[in-house]
Amino acid sequence: MPNRLKYEQILDALQTLLKNKNIQTISVSEIAQAAGIGKGSIYYYFPSKEAILEALITRNYEKPLETAKNLAKQTQISPFTRMAMIFQACRNSSSEFLRQGQGASDSVISSQEKAYLHQKYLSHMILELKPALTAIITQGIETGEIHFDYPSALAEIVLIILSIKLDN
Repeated sequence: MPNRLKYEQILDALQTLLKNKNIQTISVSEIAQAAGIGKGSIYYYFPSKEAILEALITRNYEKPLETAKNLAKQTQISPFTRMAMIFQACRNSSSEFLRQGQGASDSVISSQEKAYLHQKYLSHMILELKPALTAIITQGIETGEIHFDYPSALAEIVLIILSIKLDN
């Protein structure tokens, strides 16, 4: 079983490097050096730099996604209120992650880099949130608060709107 501490060290190293460098210019060797481990060890945990970035995004957005999953279970709260709470949690996490990536100098991290990281987050969020949002919409349909025949399709529509709102 992989060492969880080393796994987290690798993610922490990439997050630290992102404060001063663009993801495209960061090498696996730099990540290993910042993590204090050998480059070969990186490949024990991750097949590529892209996989490290994906894991970092997953880690940074666990909280709002967990919030969404918990809200799906709280049927005493209106579906619309729960969706608004999910949106707020996602917006806060997205802003925080991009703020952490800015580091001391805004000029280091380009708007293209921010857009790239934001797009990665949106893809992850949509994939992970759809089941919880579908459950909330299904509950709203069952209680008569939402009138729509296809909860999964409506969840996708809502997530598209959320992504547009987060883009703004």
